Amino acid sequence: MKWFWRYAFPVVFGLLIYFSIRVVTDTNDGTKFWLRPWKQNAIEIVCVVIITCITLPFLHKLVQQFSKRTSVFNIGNVMREFFIILLVALLSMNPMLFFIHYLIEDPVTLSDFSIANVVVALYILLYYSIARGNNFVQAYIDQQLKLERITNDQLQTELKFLKAQYHPHFLFNALNTIYFQMDEDLPGAKRSIEQFSGLLRYQLYDQQQTVTISKELGYLQQFIDLQKIRSSEKLQLSVNFDPGLQQQQLYPLLLLPLVENAFKYAGGSWTIDINATLENDHLEFTVANAVPSEVPQHSASGIGLENVKRRLDLLYPGNAKLDVKRENDTFIAKLIIPLH
Repeated sequence: MKWFWRYAFPVVFGLLIYFSIRVVTDTNDGTKFWLRPWKQNAIEIVCVVIITCITLPFLHKLVQQFSKRTSVFNIGNVMREFFIILLVALLSMNPMLFFIHYLIEDPVTLSDFSIANVVVALYILLYYSIARGNNFVQAYIDQQLKLERITNDQLQTELKFLKAQYHPHFLFNALNTIYFQMDEDLPGAKRSIEQFSGLLRYQLYDQQQTVTISKELGYLQQFIDLQKIRSSEKLQLSVNFDPGLQQQQLYPLLLLPLVENAFKYAGGSWTIDINATLENDHLEFTVANAVPSEVPQHSASGIGLENVKRRLDLLYPGNAKLDVKRENDTFIAKLIIPLH
């Protein structure tokens, strides 16, 4: 294709200009150019093709230079660029016009001069419109791609920031648990450290794009086991994971804040119910925890749940939902996520 635009297109473009001039000229004076001596036509065709093959690559370079200087549409710039292109084309074409008429021994008339210049101007306008328009479109596409890349980079940065905010809560709670175990249950503290290292490894090294739901639930179960150690003996904990949740894919660490929130605010009747079920290719994850009646309505929700909502907007735009509500002395968080 490059060969065509570099070598064949100037020839075709020159032939179009020549035959257009001949059609207009013959219509004007009533002659038929195909009845003229073949030598005359051959001289005209060869000369027009030669000047076109010389001029067109130069015009192409000019258009490329204009494209590098400005990629934003501006009528003033367009008019100025077209005037320069047209001036170069006419300055190269008119000497050839007089040279051709000299070779065929036919003086240049005002009609010949006017028709040739008007036809060339129209074809140069067509060429400039196509070439420059293509550059404007390409510049617009490149600009949109850059904006998409910038937006994507910003979203990725925000996602990393949101995930990083889970770590301080997780580290503080886990280390606090192990600290109190050290004096009362040293073997238990060692087991807690092993669990803690597994959880930390998952957060640090297993953050691929998506994970299997079974892996995420396994991580969650480890977190629950670690939290049970530091929870009150009054706590009544119920955990139910649907056995159908196995190899489906989801983004990691979306379930943890709901469970962490429940352990943080549990009180009153000291109950926590955690349920994960598979419903129509969607994960329905519900965490309900009792809270003391004197706790304000808004205190059971925190920055962790707000982060989850934002991550859902970024990872599952319009396809996932988090509902939080308080019914009497029970705080309920329900998360619905489509599974791949």
